[in-house]
Amino acid sequence: MTFAIHGLAVSRGIAIGRAVVVASSRMEVVHYFIRPDQVEAEIQRARTARNAVIDELRRLQEEVPKDAPGELDALLEVHLMLLQDQALAEAIRNWISDRLYNAEWALTTQLEIISRQFDEMDDEYLRERKADLEQVVERILRHMKGAASPISPPMAPAGVGAASGQQLPLDGTVDTPLVLVAQDLSPADMLQFKSKVFAGFITAVGGKTSHTAIVARSMDIPAVVGARAASQLIRQDDWVIIDGNEGVVIVDPTPIILEEYSFRQRQSELERERLARLRFTPSLTMDGQRVELLANIEQPSDGAAAVRAGAVGVGLFRTEFLFMGRSGNLPGEEEQYRAYCEVISSMHGMPVTIRTLDVGADKPLDKAQPKDYYLNPALGLRAIRWSLADPVMFRTQLRAILRAAVHGPVKLLFPMLAHRSEIEQTLAQLRQAQTELDTRGLAYGKVKLGAMIEIPAAALTVRSFLKYFDFLSIGTNDLIQYTLAIDRADEAVAHLYDPMHPAVLRLVAEVIAAANAAGKEVCVCGEMAGDLSMTRLLLGLGLRSFSMHPAQILAVKQEILRADSCKLAPWANEVLDSETPAQMMAH
Repeated sequence: MTFAIHGLAVSRGIAIGRAVVVASSRMEVVHYFIRPDQVEAEIQRARTARNAVIDELRRLQEEVPKDAPGELDALLEVHLMLLQDQALAEAIRNWISDRLYNAEWALTTQLEIISRQFDEMDDEYLRERKADLEQVVERILRHMKGAASPISPPMAPAGVGAASGQQLPLDGTVDTPLVLVAQDLSPADMLQFKSKVFAGFITAVGGKTSHTAIVARSMDIPAVVGARAASQLIRQDDWVIIDGNEGVVIVDPTPIILEEYSFRQRQSELERERLARLRFTPSLTMDGQRVELLANIEQPSDGAAAVRAGAVGVGLFRTEFLFMGRSGNLPGEEEQYRAYCEVISSMHGMPVTIRTLDVGADKPLDKAQPKDYYLNPALGLRAIRWSLADPVMFRTQLRAILRAAVHGPVKLLFPMLAHRSEIEQTLAQLRQAQTELDTRGLAYGKVKLGAMIEIPAAALTVRSFLKYFDFLSIGTNDLIQYTLAIDRADEAVAHLYDPMHPAVLRLVAEVIAAANAAGKEVCVCGEMAGDLSMTRLLLGLGLRSFSMHPAQILAVKQEILRADSCKLAPWANEVLDSETPAQMMAH
């Protein structure tokens, strides 16, 4: 019987194939109390399992194919950092020695505590890192139990290979396309398939910034995440269609539906080929307006993918990834300096915009009080507020960025500014960081300074910001959230999160107009930049710089090449004046 499962579209395209369903990696854990004389042996059992997992992941790192996405290696590194986290190890030791819990019980108890902290985080990207911790714990549990990895090389579906039950080759030579269905996937699990076996991914959990989504986009493979019942409803060897454009999974399609999606798949592949030809085409509107297409990246290794996608620079390097999962053992100046230099080098002289640390009071950095202390972390000590509250950490990052700027053009971006006093304090910290480098006799480069406009107060007083900064970057994700008082993570109100709300559009338009009038650069770096339905409107409003995920660049470029900005300007003003902008744009 044909049925559909809805999830989140995180990587565009159509995939059709047989389902390879992997069992949930969740394991049953026994709970029992141990005797005091068993404490040291139990602690050693947990330590031995942890060390075995560390060795396993290090072997996987060594086996990463040269053509594998950089995200895989970086995410494996995150898992290794979590495994080597001394705070986690000490907490497990305490549960065993103080409560006399067996090792498995101690491990899962600590996981529950940390998971609750992750669930309450405001930042979506950091919140979804909970999955990394869960997968690390599950690997330790498997070693304690002596079980195999939850994802072993799959057995061939019926009709694939010479005989039923034949093991699938892992070199992408299977004739029948396969799609992977799982509760969740870790980067290590994905590596075991050498990245070329599967035509698409379906996971029951995850969001647009989960590691599965990140890897799927980097591999340009259709994927749907958050399809909650997928791993229960889809059976081994079912024919499955993944519609990565709409976030829909169709199971056991009829011949008519299969033919329709086969046609869409061929059209999608042809479209990708056509878009690939645009990589070296200058990004110009029909009336000759040059538009800058930049890439958003999360880690140093993403720079190469940005260049391959045709980006003319990095519009947003989210430095949070360097600080994650370290339990207070934050990266020092040298480590950060090397990371920033790697990005700059990979861009071959193109500009790199580095945003200072953007985490909140709910950060997993073991420096704040317990999460329960904060009534609303979205409005609390986060982003630039947190950096200014920890000036030593802030200046360490500033010094590393300034030093890296010697090696290429760097733009320094500060998040979540709202008050002039914050601007003055931020610039004072920058001057002090420069003085400290002078004192140490270390060279540093000149950087352009920018402010994120993501708070309505900043948008409404943007002319004051332009007195202090060389450029502005509009963070539409948070700007929408704060303008409409919508928590993006709250499913009860998520439907009210509306980029087309008149208030949102007017704030965006005002910032673009003010920056253009002052002769200052302005860029949109939120999801709106990569949304094809918004490209022409933003062009009509005068935007000439877009920053997005590398996979979105060529599709946006095609829209730009087809646009006449002179004709779009009057229409964009009509949309702004409309009480129902979305309806007007639909006609």
